[in-house]
Amino acid sequence: MTARDGPWREQKIGNGDRGNVGILQVNCRYYNGLRVIEIGIKVGYDRHMSAVETPARIEPCHLTTLPGELADVVGEVIAASTRLGDRLHSETAASLRELVVVMNCYYSNLIEGHNTRPRDIERALTEELADDEARRELQLEARAHIRVQRKLDRQHEAGELGEPATREFIRGLHRDFYEWAPAAALRIDSTKGSFVMAAGSFRSLAVHDNTVGRHHPPSSERVDEFMEYFEERYRFEGLGRVSAVVATAAAHHRLNYIHPFPDGNGRVSRLMSHAMMLKADIGAKGLWSISRGMARGLSDGAEYKRMMDAADSPRKGDLDGRGNLSEQALVEYVLWFSRIALDQLTFMTALFDFDTLSGRLSAYAMAELGVAEDVGRVLSEVFRHGSVARGQVAQLTGRSERSARDQLKLLTEGGLLASETPKGPVSLRFSSESSESLFPRLFPAQLG
Repeated sequence: MTARDGPWREQKIGNGDRGNVGILQVNCRYYNGLRVIEIGIKVGYDRHMSAVETPARIEPCHLTTLPGELADVVGEVIAASTRLGDRLHSETAASLRELVVVMNCYYSNLIEGHNTRPRDIERALTEELADDEARRELQLEARAHIRVQRKLDRQHEAGELGEPATREFIRGLHRDFYEWAPAAALRIDSTKGSFVMAAGSFRSLAVHDNTVGRHHPPSSERVDEFMEYFEERYRFEGLGRVSAVVATAAAHHRLNYIHPFPDGNGRVSRLMSHAMMLKADIGAKGLWSISRGMARGLSDGAEYKRMMDAADSPRKGDLDGRGNLSEQALVEYVLWFSRIALDQLTFMTALFDFDTLSGRLSAYAMAELGVAEDVGRVLSEVFRHGSVARGQVAQLTGRSERSARDQLKLLTEGGLLASETPKGPVSLRFSSESSESLFPRLFPAQLG
């Protein structure tokens, strides 16, 4: 038995806004010469009426064609991710990555409206928690975020990172975060009632229904179906590198559009995007963060929410794709996302430039830690080779053993060098305390 599809004819029904209306679909199909008329509801959610919702409400998930401008930007993103850190020793890159993890957490928190100071985040990682309850809970949330990201990074390095768009993976991100976050984060108060959220569980009850600004996500009872559809549409299997980068941007919006959890959707979507970028091979050893770009924007910090809101827009006529949502709005969102990625990759490449950073290290050590000028050579060698044996300090500087030990002590007590064991080789350490001098504009200047 063979079938041939004719073009779908569509007519909106209902009186909702922003695409949250029904779309009556009529299609003509031919089965072995027999003409069959199919009629159905493609999407039917509206805050004023109860109707059928289908997962196709999130279409288009992918772009029909790749505009030339977008193809160019994505190509630049791929090239820039290859260049970032290409001259850095793996040990040096690992030390820088720890600073970037804190930065990523800081800006992800900032997007959530939580201004957790970078130094407080670092203190949380060493169990130095504030006495103030509100400040301590923010520290615990930050620590939970970093633990999840580190887990993703370890899985990627071991070749064990799964498909980031799968339901299992996304539920795992949510579960891991909230199992490490303070218990208070699971208590949800909404206009529909109060409840304790289950970590790692999708919305399923009417009390879980919510709105995001003007957007009305799918009802809780349909979330499982939407997420099954999301997984099918955004699996990386079979995608080339360019398509994977484009899919990463589109998936970030569509996951937030579904809003699968009662709370924590923004954090989970950014962690998923981090994993997708690693999987798409644009992670650049973890030396950059999309969250910093989202929080800052290209022109102002409100861009992220504006672009997410615009991508919620319904299709505008027959020339705007064939899905429920606007394909042109998705193109613009993916282009913005890609430009943000390129902007951050470019910024971090300049910040971590081998020659520039080597010079800043020496200047910082002399000005802030009081080491002698000739000790700058030690920092350059550590930066270049990842680590140096303690006995090499005397050889590199021409100093006596005692004098070399004194200079090395200034570097270790100042937090710029450290080792795994008391007599082991020393390698670089980077912190928020030194970042203002070493990495201008990495964090807002007024924060510590």
